[in-house]
Amino acid sequence: MPYSVAVSPDGQYIVSTLAGDVTHVVAMRENLEAHALGAKHGITRFLVDVTGATNVDSAADTYAFAYDEMQASAINRAARVAVLVRPGDHSHDFVETVLRNAGLSVRIFTDRDEAVRHLLWRPGPDEPAPPRP
Repeated sequence: MPYSVAVSPDGQYIVSTLAGDVTHVVAMRENLEAHALGAKHGITRFLVDVTGATNVDSAADTYAFAYDEMQASAINRAARVAVLVRPGDHSHDFVETVLRNAGLSVRIFTDRDEAVRHLLWRPGPDEPAPPRP
């Protein structure tokens, strides 16, 4: 299996780890499994670790993934997602852009601690969102 999905040790977010070449087919399976686990545990925060994976989808497949597959699926559209990539890997950049344009809260990080801080951040009454790294 090119991915694994589990609840984080502190129970505050779902961790998905993907390896190898990733396409929209694999990403969709991972998303559905992760969001089902999140729903089961009442979790809406997701850390997607792709430090061992490379996106190999075409632009057309990426658009179909974001605008067709994700929209018609059982994913939680209000979820906050942090994608952890290895430094210098830009194969996931276009996916982030298209998913954000489709209305999903997805951000790429190269530092795991920053990604987790982003997931766990809760706004105060007069507090702005943390700056994008």
